[in-house]
Amino acid sequence: MKRILLIEDDIALRENTAELLELSGFMVFTAANGKIGIEKAKKEIPDIIVCDIMMPEIDGYGVLESMASEERTKHIPFIFLSAKTEHKEIRKGMDMGADDYLTKPFDEMELISAVESRLAKATILNLRENYKANDTAEDDENLQNLNQLKNYFYDEGEIAKYKKGEAIYQNGDHSNNMFLILKGVVKTHTMDANAKELITGLYKADDFLGFTSFDDNIPYTETATAVEETEVAAISKNFVRDILKKSQDVSLELMNLLSDNLSEIKLQLVKMAYSSVRKKTANTILQFVDVMNKKPEAALKISRNDLATTAGIATESLIRTLSDFKRDGIIEIEGRDIRIIDLDGLRNIE
Repeated sequence: MKRILLIEDDIALRENTAELLELSGFMVFTAANGKIGIEKAKKEIPDIIVCDIMMPEIDGYGVLESMASEERTKHIPFIFLSAKTEHKEIRKGMDMGADDYLTKPFDEMELISAVESRLAKATILNLRENYKANDTAEDDENLQNLNQLKNYFYDEGEIAKYKKGEAIYQNGDHSNNMFLILKGVVKTHTMDANAKELITGLYKADDFLGFTSFDDNIPYTETATAVEETEVAAISKNFVRDILKKSQDVSLELMNLLSDNLSEIKLQLVKMAYSSVRKKTANTILQFVDVMNKKPEAALKISRNDLATTAGIATESLIRTLSDFKRDGIIEIEGRDIRIIDLDGLRNIE
C-alpha cells in the first residue's frame, strides 16, 4: 500500500482529503503545518507528499526546500495543493522541483489521477536509476558521438508538448534542463530597453535548446516559445555535463555545433546591420522556409511580428516590403500566408 503524507492547515479540507485518499486505497499520514510535515516526512519516508502552500510555522515552499536538501527525502514526489493560481506562483513551485500543482477547489478524480501518475513515474525513475547504478560506466562509454547523445534524449528524455505560442522556458527561470526538439519550431527571444521583442534564434527538429553554463545554475537569459505545435525531450543539465566529462568525442562535436551556431548568429547580426530592408525581409522569409522545413512553393504560416523581429525591422516596414514583393511577382499573399513564386528572385534581392 502506497503511503501519502498530506500537509494541510485547514482541518475540514485535511480530513476530507485524507478520507478521499484512504478510500482510494492509500495509507495517509497528515500534518497541520509545514513544521510538523517535515518531521513526519523524515520519520515516515512516504511514497508521495501532497502539501498546501500558505501555512503557519513553515510554508509549502519551505517544506519542499527541506525535502530537497536531504538524501533520504529528495526523491519523494511532491504535489502542491493551493488556492494560489497566479502563473508566477505555479512557476516558482515547479522551478523549485515540485512534480505537480493542483489548485483549490479540485475534484476527486483530478487529485487521484495526479497522485497515481506521479507514483507511477517515480516507480519508473527508480527502476531506471537502479539500472544506471549497475551499468552507468558502460552506458556513458557507449555515447561516442552527438547522434548517440540525441538518441539518448529521444529514449530517456522527459517528453513535453507545447501549443503554438506556449513558452518552453522563460527568461529568469532556473536552467535545470537541456532540450532536444523532436518536432516543430521554436524561437528564442528577449526584450530590449524599449520593451520591444527581439528574436535571438530559430530552432527546428533535431536542434538542441537551452544551453547555459554547465558549472553554474544560472537562469535562462531569454525566453523560448513554440512557433508551431512543438514536442521536446528534456534531460537534466547535470547529466549532460557528466556525459561530456567522460566522452571527449561528444564534447568536441558539441563544441563544433555551438561554434557553428555562434558563427550563424554573427552572420545574421551583420546582415541585420548592413542589409537593406528588402534584403532583410527576403533573407528572413528564406530563413523561416528552411527552419520550418517547407518547400519554397508551400504556404508559410508565420506572424508578421515574428518576421519583423527576426529581420530587425519595424512591422510596418515589413508589411510594405511584402506588398512590394507581391507587386513584383516574387511572392503571393493569401490572408496571413506567404507563398514564394520566384525563388531565385527572392534570393537575388539586394
